[in-house]
Amino acid sequence: MKITVVGAGAVGATCADNIARASLCTDLVLLDIKEGLSEGKAQDMMQSAALLGFETRVTGSTKDYEKTAGSSVVVVTSGIPRKPGMTREELIGTNAGIVKDVVSNILKHSPDAIFIIISNPMDTMTYLALTSSGIAKNRIIGMGGTLDSSRFRYQLSTHLQCSPADLNAVVVGGHGDTTMIPLIRMATWNSVPVTNFLSEEKQKQIVSDTMVGGATLTKLIGTSAWYAPGAAGAALVKSIVRDEKKLYTCSVMLDGEYGQKDICIGVPVIIGKNGWEKILDFNLNEEEKQSFEKSAAAVRAMNDVLKTL
Repeated sequence: MKITVVGAGAVGATCADNIARASLCTDLVLLDIKEGLSEGKAQDMMQSAALLGFETRVTGSTKDYEKTAGSSVVVVTSGIPRKPGMTREELIGTNAGIVKDVVSNILKHSPDAIFIIISNPMDTMTYLALTSSGIAKNRIIGMGGTLDSSRFRYQLSTHLQCSPADLNAVVVGGHGDTTMIPLIRMATWNSVPVTNFLSEEKQKQIVSDTMVGGATLTKLIGTSAWYAPGAAGAALVKSIVRDEKKLYTCSVMLDGEYGQKDICIGVPVIIGKNGWEKILDFNLNEEEKQSFEKSAAAVRAMNDVLKTL
């Protein structure tokens, strides 16, 4: 099996490294437009194989899409990253052209590929990848909610002083600082609602800190985060290639689910060998429904920018 990661920057390289370490494929292609970048990072990863014990063959490619031929899964990370003070929305003009071009070129050589979109603004880039390619909607998956949910579990574990692995917590809605919706009402600690252990004030703080998780890191390190986004992309790849049927929040095309149509936005889905295979209805309460509608409206406004490009 071959997997391709497009974009050899920090997120793409981290995602590729996670995929290789987990031996999720026999061949892994890292592709970038910058001369030598993907080739150098691929060699660096391969020089760790003897130490880490993985057998995946990692190769780099500069703009040569022929080397990606026959890929089963393609992770798209290409585009400019956020800088301090920059919103994900401000990236749309540059990244839209990049993502559209990448998807088109990949499909020439891997017509059956499943795509995982990480490029920001992620919901709009997922929508663009689907509408511009015309392929089946289950083959286009936006990663954002998977990352946001992991950040939610981190915030909860910090306040509860417990292992993140013991927590189940989901973020739905748009992948943005003001559009994501951490569902703290449904979060559990080994099946017990976390609200049993947290004051309302703490709950609000956790929700707020989760929503600005990406912006907080951008301010601290001067650019977008990469360890967690890369790991989130690799987790989705793993669920696909091993047909794990795991439940993740992902940005997918809705057709009436959650009261929305013609929009890609984060909802709970089952991820397996066919891509996203089923949307789960979490029966949101009225307050959560209103938040979801506001989030969808914001994502639609961002999608409308595509019409002006």
